[in-house]
Amino acid sequence: MSEKLWDKGYKVDEEVERFTVGDDYKVDMRIIEYDIVASIAHSRMLKKVGLLTEEEQESIEKVLKELLGLVKKGEFRIKPEEEDSHTAIENFLVAKLGDVGKKIHTARSRNDQVLTALRLFYKVELKNVESLLLDLQGSVKEFSEKYGTVRFAGFTHTRKAMPTDFKTWSEALIDALEDDLKLLKVVYEIVDQSPLGTGAGYGVPVEIDREFTARELGFSRVQRNPIYTQNSRGKFEYLILHLLTQISYDLNRCASDIIFFSMPEIGYLKLPREVCTGSSIMPHKLNPDPLELVRAYHHVLVSHTVRVLSIPSNLISGYHRDLQLLKKPVIESFDIVKDMIRMMKLIFERMSVDQERAEASLTEDVMATHRVYELVRQGIPFRDAYRMVAEKYGGEGS
Repeated sequence: MSEKLWDKGYKVDEEVERFTVGDDYKVDMRIIEYDIVASIAHSRMLKKVGLLTEEEQESIEKVLKELLGLVKKGEFRIKPEEEDSHTAIENFLVAKLGDVGKKIHTARSRNDQVLTALRLFYKVELKNVESLLLDLQGSVKEFSEKYGTVRFAGFTHTRKAMPTDFKTWSEALIDALEDDLKLLKVVYEIVDQSPLGTGAGYGVPVEIDREFTARELGFSRVQRNPIYTQNSRGKFEYLILHLLTQISYDLNRCASDIIFFSMPEIGYLKLPREVCTGSSIMPHKLNPDPLELVRAYHHVLVSHTVRVLSIPSNLISGYHRDLQLLKKPVIESFDIVKDMIRMMKLIFERMSVDQERAEASLTEDVMATHRVYELVRQGIPFRDAYRMVAEKYGGEGS
């Protein structure tokens, strides 16, 4: 029978248990391997400070590595009655080692335990996003090298405006992603703090070595203040979501451009059949559904960001069960943004430019601003030159 870490010998109402656990036991399968790795480091620290014998620590580490292997092979699942990865790990240890397994929770709380697992997960995922962004930049650069010299009429107010070219257009995304990569490095640096050893936000009443576990787990430093460590849960998640929505914002805008430029009525870009879907009623349709979903998923990320920002914002210091609801939207957001980046990379690798249609858009009116500056170079004041050219084209729009 699975035992809860907080068990005090009484039974909680089944409806209360179902409601408080929610789907956390499923969500925690995404972080359990990090929880195990952190538990190994914690056991080594307990041995270092004399709270575990060498024999006890070695047996605990051996069992934890066994569990890690089962998780990686997909042969382990957290039970609903265990609530979370922390309970599942300790239950596994106790089932294998008896009283020795019960010692793993010395000098830690589920609160700093989950923070540690999440921080390790975040660091890996941020590096994954960074790698994907660099791959996407590479594909966009290849597109620019291939089609960059082709000119076309850019738009303002969804009306033809001035000439540009696909080098300028594609490099706008490259530059945007460069800023996103800079922001990613800042977020990573802030997240890269070890919370292990802060307990439930007020430290632990025993001498431990937090610097040791930070080094073991690859953190750049220890997060010192135990109250702020708990208070930063939610704040750090919001920083991550802010970064991910900056990325999705850039991909959203680019996807909208591609949808518009690939319309038959515009025709600057051509999307091959394999990146489009069809209509169930209109046999002629080839729809840019992947790009429409890239566009829409940005708003899903924005909604996750609002949730993550809102839930912790009126809580007093210390842990609250409200914070449990932060895990799922952050994990989902990482998955979404990675899929968005992969999809945009594929689009840039597959789409092409219709040079004839693009250059045909450079009609006389699109060159109006250039005409103004030809007159300016002749010594005519800009405002007079502007009005002279505007009279020819009827002064439509601005």
